Amino acid sequence: MTGRATRRSWFIWFAAVTVYLLAVFHRTSFGVAGLQAADRFGVGAAALGTFTVLQVGVYAAMQIPTGVLVDRYGPRRVLTAAVFFLGLGQILLAIADSYALGLLARGVVGFGDALTFVSIMRLIAAHFPGRQYALLAALTGAIGYVGNLAATVPLGLLLDGPGWTPTFLAVGLVTALYAAVVALRVKDSPPGEPVPVRGKVHPKVLGRQVAEAWRTPGTRLGFWVHFSTMFAPNVLTMLWGVPFLVQGQGYPKSTASSLLIVFVFGSMIGGPFVGGLIGRRPSLRMPLVGGYIGGAAVMWAVLLGWGGTTPVAVLVPAFAFLSLGGPASMIGFALARDYNPLSRVGTATGVVNVGGFVATTISALAVGVLLEWTGGSFRLALLSVIVVLALGTFRMLVWWRRTRAVLFEAEARGEEIPVQIRRRRWDAEAPLPVSS
Repeated sequence: MTGRATRRSWFIWFAAVTVYLLAVFHRTSFGVAGLQAADRFGVGAAALGTFTVLQVGVYAAMQIPTGVLVDRYGPRRVLTAAVFFLGLGQILLAIADSYALGLLARGVVGFGDALTFVSIMRLIAAHFPGRQYALLAALTGAIGYVGNLAATVPLGLLLDGPGWTPTFLAVGLVTALYAAVVALRVKDSPPGEPVPVRGKVHPKVLGRQVAEAWRTPGTRLGFWVHFSTMFAPNVLTMLWGVPFLVQGQGYPKSTASSLLIVFVFGSMIGGPFVGGLIGRRPSLRMPLVGGYIGGAAVMWAVLLGWGGTTPVAVLVPAFAFLSLGGPASMIGFALARDYNPLSRVGTATGVVNVGGFVATTISALAVGVLLEWTGGSFRLALLSVIVVLALGTFRMLVWWRRTRAVLFEAEARGEEIPVQIRRRRWDAEAPLPVSS
């Protein structure tokens, strides 16, 4: 879209972003409910980690299909289905009295969650000019963290008060009913613009579209940016944050839940700042990512290397810095938007969104397994986060170099490029292969 967004477009975005708020609430609810889940289903650390691994695994597996569905059927229909499945999953969790049914419920939540973010990004691409894309993506993430906030102390109080079944049943019903609002208020196209004709697409065409998005170096760079930046905050807020602080550090559960709020406010403040900054100066995108990853490595070294109980005065600034991984991960979506045509943005966004949740799945499972093997040592188990961070950083640097090579070639042909860059001595002289 070119020009200015209309008031109606803003209303549509707000109706859609409310779904994301609900999705983040449901996604992160096990960060507080994990200990109750362990008691309710009678499971240990590894089995508890399976809840998050399954939920996030479903989410990650559905990202590329979701991008294809959004490009094929439009974001309104997909978003309506998303909010319905989110509510259904929490209703199932409310009545679950066995480990198997609990896993099924979290899988359904993961499925609904998977349909949400890509749909909203596609709506933003259609309703707002390109220069506002990064800012709206960041604002979406910031509002989503209000759901994360609700999934900390407020949810903990509800679970300790009314209890498991009334709490999850109520939030599930409210969420499912919101599907009617989405169906009525969200529109795929801005006023005055024709609704895209979406005919049946042959599976080979869909496969080619996914392959083209994956082969685009900017998409692949976005994937590894997302992989490297968002997984560590997810691992703490979605599952292992409260157990780490309660069982590993000896803090009361109320204090642990309160400390996780730092992630919420850090992301809410950092998201709009990062989005606005990279919207004005796209050339700062990769330096910001590099700065975050370097700082995150330092924060994890401090947390895991501290002898005895880590004081709150250290935990708060460490968590505040790590919380910026969510805003930094939005840079991956800006890369997908810049390097793909609008007709493929949904698919490319889905590809990018796989990255962080694949990393979250790997890391969450590794922490649970290592806790079992080490007899509950969080310092050793959380070393898996450093390993995943190192892998993601290496692959990101590979694809940053390849994307730069493509930009130099496009510039030499006289084409318009999204970011002005200067050649460095470590840049390739020609585009590098994209097969690995």
